[in-house]
Amino acid sequence: MGVQDKKLPEKYVITVGRSFGSGGRALGRLIADKLGIAFYDKELLVKAAEKAGMSPEYFERNDERVPRFCSGLFSFNHGYNPMTFYGGSASNPDNIYQAQCDFMHEIAAEGPCVIVGRSADYVLRDIDNVVNIFVHAPMKDCVKRILERADSMNEDEARSLAERTNKLRAAFYNFYTDKRWGKATSYDLTLDSSLMPLEDCADFVIEYLKRRLGK
Repeated sequence: MGVQDKKLPEKYVITVGRSFGSGGRALGRLIADKLGIAFYDKELLVKAAEKAGMSPEYFERNDERVPRFCSGLFSFNHGYNPMTFYGGSASNPDNIYQAQCDFMHEIAAEGPCVIVGRSADYVLRDIDNVVNIFVHAPMKDCVKRILERADSMNEDEARSLAERTNKLRAAFYNFYTDKRWGKATSYDLTLDSSLMPLEDCADFVIEYLKRRLGK
């Protein structure tokens, strides 16, 4: 039986970590479209906020951010359990994180999907058929992609934005998990999106998925 003939399970999840400007979100969307499955990025924030009875705007402002009251005290504590601080004020950033965790488990139980960011690979570590990828690219390629989306920026501003966003994402991931953001051993597959068109990257990930999970 060839790879193309293999059938994927009824339920599986592809999580996508990404450096800013690498095209990780676009790649996740492309994979979801090719497979005909659900895709969650900003959509996850809105739906999780609705289910938790919180403001979607507040969710977005605190998206992939380390809680301010913990950042100075606990940033060294990788893998800290957010349930410790769950409860109390609905505006507590840890409640936002827990609401996202709960919602990710719900959608993983419903059927196949792609989830971008939010330490989904760690959140769903207890779920079967989860494939975790990380998308990166050289800074010059990330800057080029950022400028294609934001005409009003110059190269220095785009580079600064990428570096700042990557630091925030790394701090968030390293704070809430016992792994390291962007490190190859934290994921099943890492991709340099500058080496192939995103279409080819998507096909590569799908073939990997079928070889690993297909029956």
